[in-house]
Amino acid sequence: MFSGLRVSAFLAWKAIQRGSKGTLALTIMIIALIFVNLVFLPSIISGVVETFNTQSIDFDTGNLVIEPREGSQYIDDATGLQKKVERVPGITGTSPRTAAGVTYFYKGRNAASTLYGITPEDERSVTRIADYMTDGEFLSNGDIDAIIMGATLAGTEGEEAGGLPSLQGVRVGDRVEVAYPNGETRTYRVKGIFKTQSFGVDTAAFVTQSEMNEVLGLQNQASVILVKTEVNGREEDYKRELLSYGIQEEIRTFQEKSGGFVDQAVQSFNIINAISTLVSLIIAVVVVFIVIFINTVNRRRQIGILKAIGIDQQIIINSYVLQVLFIAALGALAGILLNAGVTTYLTAYPLVFPGGPVYPVVEVSAILRSIASLFVVSVVAGYIPAWQIAREDILSAIRG
Repeated sequence: MFSGLRVSAFLAWKAIQRGSKGTLALTIMIIALIFVNLVFLPSIISGVVETFNTQSIDFDTGNLVIEPREGSQYIDDATGLQKKVERVPGITGTSPRTAAGVTYFYKGRNAASTLYGITPEDERSVTRIADYMTDGEFLSNGDIDAIIMGATLAGTEGEEAGGLPSLQGVRVGDRVEVAYPNGETRTYRVKGIFKTQSFGVDTAAFVTQSEMNEVLGLQNQASVILVKTEVNGREEDYKRELLSYGIQEEIRTFQEKSGGFVDQAVQSFNIINAISTLVSLIIAVVVVFIVIFINTVNRRRQIGILKAIGIDQQIIINSYVLQVLFIAALGALAGILLNAGVTTYLTAYPLVFPGGPVYPVVEVSAILRSIASLFVVSVVAGYIPAWQIAREDILSAIRG
């Protein structure tokens, strides 16, 4: 058996040495590009998921969201619940928010969106909105007539926001009128404008919790309490821990809060990825089949002579399979290097998606799966033409 493999390896190496170097290089490059195509789209899908998760945790929901009990509009005794939650090991911050659907008015323009009442210092311990102020300053605990707005809601003079709420040109220092759902109207000075590239955040605005409570007539109540955990990815563990502390309110992870939006997007991407993978593998099969078929046809006479001097048919077939494995191995290696270059470039200059910049996240499982797929289809595509030629009778093969 081992002697047969040695003979197959010898024949394969001689065939590669004597073959066309240009054809070999071109085939390896095609395999490399196919490998990149197999890895690239899954890495972008992973990057989209990673970006959305980061945006949700950093700007919108934190790791966990505590909501009112069923049948209640607000969480009562929000301060007491905050203290109870913050006693749980691994919880690094909590921030109560009161949400209201309001209408903003500015220079004859209006936009309907969400206004949040927050405690600025608490908000800093959970979200990173304060780090993304493009103009002005974040709120302070004592602010009464101040408001900060998302860049999309503030807008740019003369520019539409593509169907999103926009006041088209609000600047720091301007005065914006806000009509609350209870009919009360307040005028606020714009203290700052932030830009997080998160849809739900950049179309919203924030005032202090005390201001919101005064307008809505609330007392130590909140619509939600955002919870920041020490470690990302363990939301379910922290959720169970909070429930074990006797918290009766509804607790949801940021994934649950997203309402399946990411799952739906990923499913759509996966369909595209499946089609792309199938097409890539078909191309790999066709390329390898054609290369080996032409190779075996041009060597029919040599194959016949080898069989005539007693070389087993399977040894000849195995020599071509080894050639295919060699090509696939070099193609995969070149593909890994090429993909590393693409990943490095896109990490430095990420793709800009509506939800923010997307960096490719290359998973080891995707690389291994792609390498395995390439080897399998290459071996199959190389075996078939080699078997077809090698099984011919000796005289037919020698005559060509």
